[in-house]
Amino acid sequence: MTNHPHPDPDELRAIAETAARTAATALLAAFRSDMDVSFKRDVHDVVTAHDRAAEAEIAATLRRGAPGSEILGEETGSSGDAPLRWIIDPIDGTANFARGLAYWCISIAAELDGEVVAGVVYDPVADNMFAAGASSAERNGMPMTSASASLERSTLLTSFPNQHDVDLLGEGAFTLLAEITRTYQHHHSTGSGALNLAHVAAGWSDATMGFDTKPWDVAAGAHILRRAGGAYTGFRAGVAVDRAQESVDYVAQGAGGEHGALIERVRELSAERMAIGR
Repeated sequence: MTNHPHPDPDELRAIAETAARTAATALLAAFRSDMDVSFKRDVHDVVTAHDRAAEAEIAATLRRGAPGSEILGEETGSSGDAPLRWIIDPIDGTANFARGLAYWCISIAAELDGEVVAGVVYDPVADNMFAAGASSAERNGMPMTSASASLERSTLLTSFPNQHDVDLLGEGAFTLLAEITRTYQHHHSTGSGALNLAHVAAGWSDATMGFDTKPWDVAAGAHILRRAGGAYTGFRAGVAVDRAQESVDYVAQGAGGEHGALIERVRELSAERMAIGR
């Protein structure tokens, strides 16, 4: 990467694409093979040796492309303090990956002085590279534009409600699920928040949402979606947060979406669960 004080977002995007493709080779070789699975938070929160190995390989590639940059990874945490920080999820959708379900991805965002300026979400199985730098979003080098149908014709992609959502929201999780089921034409629980955001950015779905997310779940996908003309509305304890990587709960939608009722319900639940200490 050219050594200048403010790295070019498109250069950062290119570095991230290289890192994602480099790590994908080993992940594809491991996919649908016998693998050991261990657990983080509980039995529902799985991790494999491939997550850790992929994160190490991605971090090494990013540091070669941008020496001195910081890494924030799902598996290893933060590596330091620098103006340029890479936010990495080596396998978003590890449970799917471990079970042989082809809905998982590599997510990499470049954050410069607190602002995400480039993002990559790579689906190795389908060989779809969703990416955005300074301007438009692209899939495999071709421009893409998000779009949301009318509410009654909309498809909502989520990973909701999972076991952790039930712990956080209690009966509120099932109440919201019933509302979603009645309101939307289709509702699919997929298991990869980053890939959900990328699919909304591509115009393949209309909206997505999540609770208790981490920076690596949303940083890249939200940037790509916004560059594709969509909107990301994030909350922390019910208060709107503009930077996706600093939000905890969110609703994201394609251009022209009419998902205000869902946004308001997520905001309410975001505030409620914080008020009761969940």
